Parts: sequence; structure tokens; C-alpha cells
Amino acid sequence: MDPNRSLMPAWLPAFNRPVTNPLQGLWAPYVKPYAVVIHTGRNSGRQYRTPVVASVWDQKIAIGLPYSARAQWVRNLEAAGGGEVLRTGKRYRLSAPRVVTEPGSEPLSPTAERLLKRMPVLVADLAG
Repeated sequence: MDPNRSLMPAWLPAFNRPVTNPLQGLWAPYVKPYAVVIHTGRNSGRQYRTPVVASVWDQKIAIGLPYSARAQWVRNLEAAGGGEVLRTGKRYRLSAPRVVTEPGSEPLSPTAERLLKRMPVLVADLAG
């Protein structure tokens, strides 16, 4: 699997940023399996909010990366060493973000293992 290959059409991120993400951002922090990742821009220093589908287990979170491991929000989390996530109405600190591309390289939830068969998965530690 090439972690830098997107499973989505090239035009989709440009549409999602101004249209889909703001709408999903209204309800994603409250409805499982959705969440909103809060991250800081590497160059701008601006705070961004990205809706995602997430799996939580053992104080860890896993997020499938259909847009690739090079998505801007992933790169922002890696550069900052973490960020925050809103899930089920609660805010958590994300730390030690890492992209997993190989099965068995680290323990994952069953959901994350299934995702890993199709795409890279971002894993981070959670603190409440």
C-alpha cells in the first residue's frame, strides 16, 4: 500500500473544505463514530477543525486516511506532535500521532485493522 496515494478523486478535498466540512463540523463532535480533529496550521499558526470517522479503544484513537497520509491535517498533527479531538461532546488531547501502514506493526482495534487493509490509519494517544 502506498500511504501517499489518495483513494478519493483529486477534486474532492477542494470541495469538502468549504462545503462538507463546515456542515459535518456541526454534528460530528456529538455522533459516534464521527469526531472533529482540532489542529494548528504548520505555517499559518491558524486553528483548523477537520471532521473524521474515528475508532477509540484503550486510550487511543484511530482514523482512516482515505485522502492519504499526506493530508494537511495529518501533517499538521505530526508537526505539532498532537492536537485535540472532539468526540461525543467531550474534548480530548491527542498526542504521539503516527501513521500506521503495515498490519501488525502496532496493536489496533478490530475496526482500525479492517481500515488498514484499504488505507493508512492515523493512531494517536488520548488524554481526557
